[in-house]
Amino acid sequence: MRVLVVEDDDRVARGLVRALGRAGYQVVRAADIAAAHALIDEQLPDLALVDMGLPDGHGGAVLRRLREHPAIGVLVVTARDGEADRVVGLRAGADDYVVKPFSLAELLARVEAVSRRTRPLRQATPAAAVVHRLRTLELDVTARVLRDGDDGWSVALTSIESAVLALLLERAGRPVERRFVLDQVWSSPAEPGSRTLDTHMATLRGKLGDRLAIRTLRGVGFRVDP
Repeated sequence: MRVLVVEDDDRVARGLVRALGRAGYQVVRAADIAAAHALIDEQLPDLALVDMGLPDGHGGAVLRRLREHPAIGVLVVTARDGEADRVVGLRAGADDYVVKPFSLAELLARVEAVSRRTRPLRQATPAAAVVHRLRTLELDVTARVLRDGDDGWSVALTSIESAVLALLLERAGRPVERRFVLDQVWSSPAEPGSRTLDTHMATLRGKLGDRLAIRTLRGVGFRVDP
C-alpha cells in the first residue's frame, strides 16, 4: 500500500516515514505543495498524511488535489488543534485528523482505520456499489456521495461521514448509541478524543443542510427520523 507523507519538518517526516515503513507501507515524502502535486500526478497513493502548514501555502491545496480521487484515504497531521482548524481540515476533504504531538501507536491505528474504510472503494466495481435510501435520498457508500433524486442535488462525503451516515440510515427512526458508532467506524468505543466524532458530525450536518436532520439524543447518541 502506497502512502504519501506531506510534511515540511524533516525530523517529523523522518519519524513518519520510518514508522510507516516498519509497518509495511511503501512511503514517499513531499516537503511542500508543489512536490506533493508532482508525486500525486506521477503515481497515485492509496493514502496520504498531510500537514496543513506548508512552506508554499496551506495544506488544503493538497487535500483538494487528493479529493479528485475519492479512493485515496486522507489524514490531516498538524499542530493546529482548535475546533475551527479541525472543521476546516474535514471540510477540505480529510477522512481523519491527528494532532501533534501524537503517539506512533495512535497514528498507525488511525492509518489502519482509514485504509480499512477506503479499501472497498479502491477495489469496487460499478456492480459492487453499496446504497442506502431514505425518502428521495440515496447514499452511495461506495462512491461516498449522497444524492437527492427529487432535484438532482448531490454532495461528496469523506469515508467517515459516509460510514456514519450509513449507520444512521440503516437504523432510521431508532436511536444509535455513540459507543456503537465509535465501535463500528473507528473499531473502538474509546476512540482517542471522542470529540472527533462530534467534529465529523458537525461537518456532516453542514453538508446535509435541511435535506436530512440528524438529531442528538442527550446521553445516548443520534437518530435520523424516517
